[in-house]
Amino acid sequence: MDWGFDSVTGVACIDLFCGAGGLTHGLQRAGVDVVAGVDVDPLCRHPFEVNNDAEFVLEDVGKLEPADLQTMFGSADTRILAGCAPCQPFSTYSQRYETVGTPRWGLLYHFARLVRALKPEFVAMENVPTVTKHKVYGDFVEALQNEGYQIWSDVVDCSQYGLPQGRKRTVLLASLNGPAELAKPSAETGTVRGAIGDQPSLHAGEAHADDRLHVCSSLSDLNLQRIKASKPGGTWRDWPKDLVAACHRKRSGKTYPGVYGRMEWDKPSPTLTTQFFGFGNGRFGHPEQDRAISLREGAILQGFPADYSFLPESEALQFKALGRLIGNAVPVTLGEIVGQSILASVGSGPQAIETSADAKGGCDDRALVA
Repeated sequence: MDWGFDSVTGVACIDLFCGAGGLTHGLQRAGVDVVAGVDVDPLCRHPFEVNNDAEFVLEDVGKLEPADLQTMFGSADTRILAGCAPCQPFSTYSQRYETVGTPRWGLLYHFARLVRALKPEFVAMENVPTVTKHKVYGDFVEALQNEGYQIWSDVVDCSQYGLPQGRKRTVLLASLNGPAELAKPSAETGTVRGAIGDQPSLHAGEAHADDRLHVCSSLSDLNLQRIKASKPGGTWRDWPKDLVAACHRKRSGKTYPGVYGRMEWDKPSPTLTTQFFGFGNGRFGHPEQDRAISLREGAILQGFPADYSFLPESEALQFKALGRLIGNAVPVTLGEIVGQSILASVGSGPQAIETSADAKGGCDDRALVA
């Protein structure tokens, strides 16, 4: 198949299940040349291509052939195959809907199939912590070991790397070129205040005139009363009894305090889900304004730049679709750390990249670490 890619040299990466481009954006910040992102969702094309120097390929990873990817890699000396498959099948919350045998369960097998055929020098994967409990993950790791990869994996708290969100994820790095592991945390813990404290104020249901992604969902009269009664870091247990939902008054509902909550300014946000724009869907209330966080604020908490474009100006904004793109994204900050870690293991870390840019008489923006 002719994908129309130019010849590539040096270190190159293909981002499978690329989504809106969070991993790619972070990798490119670190200095990795991401040549393509692959995803089955056409809504990903705009955010991926407009914000990143890489081509978007609309394709089902299960239908990709190794020859297709080798064409994309071109003549690269070091190839990185990154694959952050959809996490829903492995999420504790979603397992009531996603069972063994549904299409997304098998995507890691297709990832392994491509790795076995191509044998890229590096493999990177990110998913929810509970992915390690599933057979498909064990089979994936075994497939890499059988091909001679040295594997590092651990559950990573992204807030320890500066992301203003307490997002924990299993990260796996595999290498044919000797040991490779994620860099140790060195950044201060990010906070909600540091991330979104300077965003313009909004009322529930309002959109900012200069940034249509800085828009928050409306609230019913009852939920407006509830958020006014909510304390940062608190729960619905702090409310007057007449505001408590009937389901929470039952014995079975009293153990679910993690909804209808406000974030705290000087701590990381809770883990964002695909429904972070709804006050009743988790601890997604603004720390002091009587509203849920906006779509833009959610994107910033995922590490995206404040001007990252998620949809064309001509398209209508849909909370559910954009919430899914943002909530499912690999945090940009984590992508940058993964890129730095891999480049360091091949002797092409940030210092070497900066020297290379100086030698060319210019500055490669992607070599600058945010």
